[in-house]
Amino acid sequence: MAKPLPTGSTVGILGGGQLGRMIAMEARRLGYRTCVLDPDPHSPAAQVADEHVRGAFGDMEAAQKLARRVRVATYEFENIPARTVEAVEAIVPVHPGSGVLRTAQHRIVEKQTLSRFGFPVPRFVPLRHRDDLDRAWRELSPPLVMKTATAGYDGKGQAVVHTRQEAASAFARLTAESPELIVEEFVDLAAEVSVICARSVDGDVACYPLAENRHTSGILDVTLVPARVPDEIARAARELAGGIVHRLSLVGLLAVEMFLTRDGRLLVNELAPRPHNSGHYTLDACATSQFEQLLRALCQLPLGATDLRAPVAMANLLGDLWPAGGPVDFSGALAVDGVRLHLYGKAEARAGRKMGHLCCLAPSVEQACAQVLAARTAVDRRPRSRFDAGPAAVGGAAASGRPHHSEARA
Repeated sequence: MAKPLPTGSTVGILGGGQLGRMIAMEARRLGYRTCVLDPDPHSPAAQVADEHVRGAFGDMEAAQKLARRVRVATYEFENIPARTVEAVEAIVPVHPGSGVLRTAQHRIVEKQTLSRFGFPVPRFVPLRHRDDLDRAWRELSPPLVMKTATAGYDGKGQAVVHTRQEAASAFARLTAESPELIVEEFVDLAAEVSVICARSVDGDVACYPLAENRHTSGILDVTLVPARVPDEIARAARELAGGIVHRLSLVGLLAVEMFLTRDGRLLVNELAPRPHNSGHYTLDACATSQFEQLLRALCQLPLGATDLRAPVAMANLLGDLWPAGGPVDFSGALAVDGVRLHLYGKAEARAGRKMGHLCCLAPSVEQACAQVLAARTAVDRRPRSRFDAGPAAVGGAAASGRPHHSEARA
């Protein structure tokens, strides 16, 4: 059995965003110090970390400087250059490792790896040359989903195309962002779901309950837990996620985003080897948050319980609701029974930027959803797409009554 890192040891975090911030806050509660690498001295994680190495994510000297100050390291978003992680790995362990990161950073490699291991994914065709588009059109029935192979997140770097003309136009636009693309079948969805899964150095695995996610404009909007699906689907999703972390020999945390089709199939959409937006509910609804769980894996402590205390709903707070030049009044939101507020310490609010989230526990997931949305409405009067909290197509999974494909890294 691995020997735990003693309290007072320093954990390195590559990236200073809100995920790094929440890792650092949980580390402090557990008695560990943190050192963050980020170019912004006022980044959310730098505000709460014990040490901050200021440098670009591709700065090898800065990465090595961090590595010499810590006992173990992780990263809080998957667009950290893999070579940066390799530079840190040469000095101290990094979990998840650079090999897993390289897989998750490239959608073609990711889909090919999952397919090779026998995990179900949407049908896809790599698009490296213009001629590959003709092959994709022959092999996959339109509409098709075209995505950049790298650097896409929150709905960016993708397009749904219905005609060859739209495909040619999307090809020209997307190849300007990434030299390689992937084309996927358009999936007839009942729901988008995800599982957060942890694996220790000793190979122990702990999976959180299946989460049901709704996106707006490619950005995660609301998460409901437990997902409203049959028990056998929830079990299969957790087994699928556990199988993936084992097959990748991953240590740390992995979010497995999946599509649930109307005929009851689970297809793996994307992997995120880090804490995930759809796992923020764990801070309030589970004995062990996803951030504490990552630290337990990093520091070689036993993995914690993942049981749900009560049904829960999480709603993101985007910069759109911040008034120009002023703060938001959250008193109305906090007046709603059971609602908790989490803000990320970002000084600048921009449209589409994640500034925080609300979370609510309730006797039922439908009640939790209604209350968290009421809380958000108390501070955000703009019209929003409605989250359907009623019964749906696959054993209660929320569905819009039409096919949709709103994949996003969250």
